[in-house]
Amino acid sequence: MSLQKIFPFLIWLPLAKSTWKDDLIAGITGTVIVIPQAVAFAMIAGLPPIYGFYTAMITPIIAALFGSSYHLISGPTTTSSIVVFAAISKFVNPETEMEAFISLAILLSFMAGVIKLVMGLAKMGKLVNFVSNSVVIGFAAGAGILIGFKQLKYVFGIEVPMGSTFYEIVNYLIYHITQTNFYAFGVALGTLLIAFSIKKFIKKIARLYMLIAMVVGSVLAMLLGGNMHGIETVGNVPSHLPPFSIPDFNYENMRLLTSGAFTLALLGLVEAVSIARAVALHSHQKLDNNQEFIGQGLSNIVSSFFSSYASSGSFTRSGLNYQSGAKTPLSAIISAVGLMLVVLFFARFASFLPKPAMGGIILLVGYNLIDFDHIKKIVKSSKRELIVFSVTLFGTLFLELETALFSGILISLFFYLEKTSKPNIAEVGINKEGKFINIIRDETARECPQIKIIRIDDSIYFGAIEALSNYFAELYAKQEKKHVLIIANGINSIDLAGAEWLTNEVVKWQERGGGIYFVGLKLVSQEILIKGGFVDIIGADNFFKDKHTAISTIYTKLDKDDCENCDIKLFQECKQSSQNEL
Repeated sequence: MSLQKIFPFLIWLPLAKSTWKDDLIAGITGTVIVIPQAVAFAMIAGLPPIYGFYTAMITPIIAALFGSSYHLISGPTTTSSIVVFAAISKFVNPETEMEAFISLAILLSFMAGVIKLVMGLAKMGKLVNFVSNSVVIGFAAGAGILIGFKQLKYVFGIEVPMGSTFYEIVNYLIYHITQTNFYAFGVALGTLLIAFSIKKFIKKIARLYMLIAMVVGSVLAMLLGGNMHGIETVGNVPSHLPPFSIPDFNYENMRLLTSGAFTLALLGLVEAVSIARAVALHSHQKLDNNQEFIGQGLSNIVSSFFSSYASSGSFTRSGLNYQSGAKTPLSAIISAVGLMLVVLFFARFASFLPKPAMGGIILLVGYNLIDFDHIKKIVKSSKRELIVFSVTLFGTLFLELETALFSGILISLFFYLEKTSKPNIAEVGINKEGKFINIIRDETARECPQIKIIRIDDSIYFGAIEALSNYFAELYAKQEKKHVLIIANGINSIDLAGAEWLTNEVVKWQERGGGIYFVGLKLVSQEILIKGGFVDIIGADNFFKDKHTAISTIYTKLDKDDCENCDIKLFQECKQSSQNEL
């Protein structure tokens, strides 16, 4: 195993020598954005704000060093914070037993990390391949809208109740819109317009648009009177770095948290890889899901020794990171180190950052997460993909994030299984040019009265057996033809259930004096037939490499009386026989 496989940062580290300026700008921008988020997410998890900072300092560094995505930023997130609170609050009340709650949160992070790491080492990253692009695009669009609406309380300066759902936010804002703080609204709108204008019209400094807009928004807030007019700021930022401490590996506590750890791990992995894929749609980076699993696992394990709670990939910060011009994971490390420096030396200044300005920036980030081009393609190309996209999108807005993701995944899997359970069976004939062709594509194509030639274009597996069985039963009942030639180039695989059904079907046709034959069946598809001894029952001489050899062999088994009375004479053998008779 190469060092680059063990230490994936060796791949991108040389690139950072030429891109460090872009990564520096993106990292600094990320530092500014993560400050209020770290506070908010820690509160959602039921923890003191400082633990949000600890998690945002350590997790991104480990995930950047050992992950796969160049733009994914890990750390505290809404989803992971909600799951942490739900998993632990069943056993400990954070209001009365905060120390015990913190201890369990750190232990839960370690356990979830171990599960993620094991899944990565076991090469289970392929599971994420079953998450279709429509799910990712729907999730990204829903998250973008959700992120934007969650910032509206800062944009309008309206005190929306904490933890409100999308519907509750919309409803609350409609009924309380008259309470809008126009000073806060002015700061948010000004910041948003500055960011949009720089990105759209001033290309030379476009990569700095978020950072410049944040500075301008902060100055604008001060000019408008700041706190005097209700322009809320980040507030007190504690100046402590995360202390080293070993999680409390209490067996009873680990037993209680096992279910929550699995939920947190599975959800965190799907969320992180979905975010990485959503960004990769724009960056065109090739991802390694197994490596991403390993990176997420190690980041949770290592950070748990530095008083951090469970984390995952962040949609907001990852989108911001890419849009700010990041080129390598160095930006994530710079962002984390920047947060450490802010906490140590500039905590007092960071506390003056206006939330409306950050709200304006995050509104733009949320908008940019909506991939309008791909959405248009989904709407035009496939009703099934549109359903998958819509379920994921609206699920993200109105349900829990994990429910939305899993709903989209399950529906996309359902459509996939439904499609593959009805394999395409093309009935093949020979046209006037002597070519084998689907009879519905060429009206000159004719079929042999004694041989049915079909082409199966999908795998023969347990889910497809019913449809295949029905087709062959109907064909068998007609008693018109005793021989079936299957053009098998399109059969990619055959499972055990498919092999058993196929063997029984062949035996049934052979007992009637006919047979089923295969041409062009791939070696990989024959593997289970050979290993399972099914070829011995079917007969190795019923498998052919080309159509003409197959026809020549089957022709010798045809009823010659029927051949004499046939006026179609499709095959060369038929024509030669007629000439010989003459």
